[in-house]
Amino acid sequence: MATEQSLLQLCATAAVPESRAIRVEEANMLLAVFNLAGTFYVTDDTCTHGPGSLSQGEIDGDIVECDFHAGCFHIPTGRVESPPCMIPVQTYAVHIIDGQVCIEREPRPLAKQA
Repeated sequence: MATEQSLLQLCATAAVPESRAIRVEEANMLLAVFNLAGTFYVTDDTCTHGPGSLSQGEIDGDIVECDFHAGCFHIPTGRVESPPCMIPVQTYAVHIIDGQVCIEREPRPLAKQA
């Protein structure tokens, strides 16, 4: 269970338009905060294949396409959806507290690839 000490506040929910993402730098981490139909997800912002920014990528449903080599990730799980990416992106458990997007500091285990 998350405690106040284990949570990291990132941004206001209002700062992330629906079907969009923003980049947040907090606690020496570069993170992408996604708003998918009012549900918020957080992943590392840097693609696992190269220097692309996932927050700058194209969002289609619950998939984000990296803006660098066009590899795709499943936003809720971080699972790779298409090459050239081969390593899942790190995801974080999200909590909305008083209109603020917060994450657990410890990332979730990496998604298993099929």
